[in-house]
Amino acid sequence: MILQCLYPDIWMDSAYGIPYEELSQRGISGIIFDVDNTLAFHDAPADEKARELFARLRELGLGACLLSNNKEPRVKAFAEAVGASYVFKGGKPGTRGYRKAMALLGTGPENTAAVGDQLFTDILGARRAGIYSILVSPMNPREEIQIVLKRYLERPILWAYRRSHPGQPVRTGACGSR
Repeated sequence: MILQCLYPDIWMDSAYGIPYEELSQRGISGIIFDVDNTLAFHDAPADEKARELFARLRELGLGACLLSNNKEPRVKAFAEAVGASYVFKGGKPGTRGYRKAMALLGTGPENTAAVGDQLFTDILGARRAGIYSILVSPMNPREEIQIVLKRYLERPILWAYRRSHPGQPVRTGACGSR
């Protein structure tokens, strides 16, 4: 079903509440993160909470890479603050940025997870790349108009996801071409 290409493997309230220990135990060794509205408010710098999360990931032996469709100054500044590698102008939902991020992490689709707040960019891109996808709720309800419009389109998909997978992870395979 086409909708399943937009379904995340799991849906969490926040990137800060993901059970990273469980991901590590399942064989995940690299995490690809979106930045804006996933780790911080749009254009906000990395805060102490973000720095602590990335320190925790390092303690767990998990590599981290930021993948954003944003320009380099925004992504680089955040990456430097948290100590992560990064890919800017990632072309999500295309797979090129995901492949580049995995190359930086030294991982493949089988041991990588991706975390983001948008179905049509973060989740679809991760699914197309064959990566375990984690949707998080957006941090800030105030967004740019093009994102607000996408949120309206996401609503029926999220409704269908909740209805068919209440609280359960979904694994339906990669979607589309690599």
